Amino acid sequence: MNGSDGNFERAFLNEQKLRLAAEQLLKDKSTVLVAINNELQKKVADLEHQQMLFVQTEKMATLGTLCAGVAHEINTPLAYAMSNIESLQNSTPLLITLLKLNEQYLNNEIKESRFKHEIDILNLQYPYAWLYNNLQGQVNDSVEGLKRIKQIVHDLLNFAHPTSSQDKQLTDITTGANNALRLLSNKLKLCEIKTRFEPLPLIWCNLSSINQIFVNLLMNAWQACELDLEKGCIIEVSIFEQGTNICIEVKDNGCGMSEDTIAHMFDPFYTTKEVGKGTGMGMTLVYAMVNDHGGKIEVNSTLGTGTTIRCLLPLKV
Repeated sequence: MNGSDGNFERAFLNEQKLRLAAEQLLKDKSTVLVAINNELQKKVADLEHQQMLFVQTEKMATLGTLCAGVAHEINTPLAYAMSNIESLQNSTPLLITLLKLNEQYLNNEIKESRFKHEIDILNLQYPYAWLYNNLQGQVNDSVEGLKRIKQIVHDLLNFAHPTSSQDKQLTDITTGANNALRLLSNKLKLCEIKTRFEPLPLIWCNLSSINQIFVNLLMNAWQACELDLEKGCIIEVSIFEQGTNICIEVKDNGCGMSEDTIAHMFDPFYTTKEVGKGTGMGMTLVYAMVNDHGGKIEVNSTLGTGTTIRCLLPLKV
């Protein structure tokens, strides 16, 4: 082997050694990167789980506030339905007796004179006029009352149902506003509620989150107004298209906020309310949910005048 061949062989062996070392280094780095990626995915999953727990905890806190008003909303139609059903229950013996008499007469088991006599006796005991004047109305009122209760329970279950931020569907966003207004109807009964819902396209969103956004914004508006109900509480809820966004706007004529409060209103556990009036997480949650939809929030408030909060959600996510 001459000198040039020896140099070539040494160069080849060095190159092979360096290549094998590079491949081993790449393999080692890839293993490390896979491990890091797996750990990141686990942490992301843990964070998503914690966020879902946080959202659910805040929902339960809000639900506790809603329960007193919802109980009243259920009790009123329930009381009407119970009263009507008891009245119908008292009329049941008469209806059963009339049906039996009618069957006996049609089957020729009793004569016409006996049939008329029995009918007259029943009419003295249970005046028919009251029955045919009130029966249909009692049934209709009971059905309407029970439908109202069914709707309230449906709204509560929708509000409380745990969902992931990934659970999105094409939705009419006004559904969330109507759900929230129904849930809060008893609490807001002292307020003048003005709504302006423009016809809008469906957007890809999490309806449970939209429900929570409306409930929290309306609760805040009510609490801002209840400090001075004598001047008249006015809350305006508007949903309209603005450029490439859908705008959710809640405006009140309540106590308003200072610049310092506005600067901190989205901070976790920040609140200016009395103990027991709020967790300090409501607007933090609203901010997180709007951000999750790729949107943003605008706040305009003046002390003693009122507050306007706008949530801008993109039409296309």
